[in-house]
Order: sequence, then C-alpha cells, then structure tokens
Amino acid sequence: MAARARARGLNRIDYWPGFVDAMATLILVFIFLLSVFILAQFFLGQEVTSKDTVLSRLNAQIAELTDLLSLERSDTRDLADQLATLQASLAATTSDRDRLQGLLSASGAESGAAEGRISSLEGELESEQQVSQRALAQVELLNQQIAALRRQLSALEEALDASEGRNRESQVRIADLGRRLNVALAERVQELSRYRSDFFGRLRQILADRPDIQVVGDRFVLPASVLFPTGSDNISGEALQELDKLGDAILELQGQIPEEINWVVRVDGHTDVRPVTGRFGSNWELSAARAIAVVRRLIDRGIAPERLVAAGFGEFRPLDPDNTEEAYARNRRIELKLTER
Repeated sequence: MAARARARGLNRIDYWPGFVDAMATLILVFIFLLSVFILAQFFLGQEVTSKDTVLSRLNAQIAELTDLLSLERSDTRDLADQLATLQASLAATTSDRDRLQGLLSASGAESGAAEGRISSLEGELESEQQVSQRALAQVELLNQQIAALRRQLSALEEALDASEGRNRESQVRIADLGRRLNVALAERVQELSRYRSDFFGRLRQILADRPDIQVVGDRFVLPASVLFPTGSDNISGEALQELDKLGDAILELQGQIPEEINWVVRVDGHTDVRPVTGRFGSNWELSAARAIAVVRRLIDRGIAPERLVAAGFGEFRPLDPDNTEEAYARNRRIELKLTER
C-alpha cells in the first residue's frame, strides 16, 4: 500500500518539463545578453578608436570572456545532453516503475526488489539534480562576470568622455593662442616694415646724389667697384665717407626701433663669374671678405655687432646673367638689407 501511495505521488508531480523550459529560457536569455554585449562592444569600438591602449586592454578582456563564454556554452550543451539523457532515464524509470507496479500487483514476493530498484532510481535522479544545480551556479557566475565587465565598460566610457572634453578645451586654447600669436607676428612684421621703410627713406636721402647706387626690391645695392679696388677687400677712401653716412642712418634707426624687435642689417657680398686672382682662393672668399670689411667699418662707426650680419655669395646670385662687362660690373656689388633675425 505504501508503494502504491508513492507511485500515485510521482504521477501527480512532474518537475522535468518545467525544469527543461527554464533551462531553455535561461539559454535564450544568455544568448540575447551575449548578442547585446557583442553589439555594445562594436559601437563602443567605433567611438573610442583614438584610445588604442585602452581598447587593446579591453579587447583582451573581451577575448578572455569570449573564451569563457565558449566554455560555458560547451558546458551548457553538455548539460542539455545530460538533461536529454536524464529525460530518457526518467522515461525508462517511469516504464520500469509501471512494470514494477504490475509485478508488485502480481506478486507481493517481489515487492522488496522493486522497492530497491525504485530507491536506486531515486538516488540517480537526485545525483542528476545536483549536476543541474552546479550548472545553474556556473551560469550565475558567468552572469556576474558579464555585469562586472559592463561596469568596467561604463567606467571606460566616462573616462573617455572626460578625456575628449579636456582635448576639446585644449584645442580651443591652442586655437586662441595661435590666433593671438598670428596677430602679434603680424603686428611685429608691420612694425618692422615701417622701420624698414624709414630706413630706406633715410638711405635714399643720404645717397640721393649717387646714381650708381640702386634699390632692388628690399635691398640697397652698392657697386663693388665704388667701394673696393679690383680683387681687394680694402675699402677705398672715398667709399669710407659713404659707409659712414650709412652707419649714421643705421645708428639713428637703432635708437628708434623698440628692443623687443629682433632686427639685423645683413651685408651681402657678390662677385662676377670670372676667377679671382691674388690672395683669395675663390670668388666666395672675396665676397665674404668684402662683406666683413663693410661690417667692420659699420661697427667702428658705433653700430652694435649683434645688429650686423656678413654673408658672401660669390658669383652664385647674379643680377645679370650675361657675359658682358656691363653685366660683370652689375654683379660685383654689396647689398644691405634690414630684416628680422
């Protein structure tokens, strides 16, 4: 009679269909969460491409989590197979139970063996339930890992947003500084241009009676034949007076230009293409020596050395490319130019 009561109790309560539905629903929810997680990773990867280091670390974490998910998915499939096996075992157990009930009805002598078989089957069922509980615990642990990863992603997004805000503020400050620098440079250029204009005006007044001195662009051009004997860097006596006048004009300008403008007068020496003879080994050496001689004379006149630059160009910047005496005479020259250092 007790065996029949237990048999009727087993017929009324059947846990397995609900358990299988719950597991299937849990698997679907897990797959949906995994899909949402992958999509979130994709869009987040597009937004934070400029943060390579952070993304590399995050990708490594995602790869590790993907491996864990693959392992858990494999375990889930194994659990599903085990559930199917349990269902088959349960069906076999039910069949055995029915067969045993028939045998018990037919022969009370075999009731002890049937009860032993039922107890064994119940033990197997309990063992399978414990396996299912362990699988559920593993799924719960995986869900906790996913939640922790989401919190990390949220923290990374906040850090990236703050960094982008700082970058935008820095770019605005840099743009403002660049604009102010451009305005200051433009003002400096305009101021230097004004003093250059005054300088040229003063030199024109001084050299008004010298038709052989020309203005070419932003430079005063003095013929070398007026300043130096042929093949020499010694300034002639007549030219010394003209250079002294130039020095006085530069001194007057030096007292007018503000200290913050870093200006210099560049003295360039030029020769023609014909080879030089005498103590100079090349036209380059001759042109440099003549420029230095003019600079020394201006320094002797009282001009600060840091405001003067001497440069020799030899025959490599001719005013006239022709091979005539007139062209050679034009190309042998000293040029003065007011410029910013």
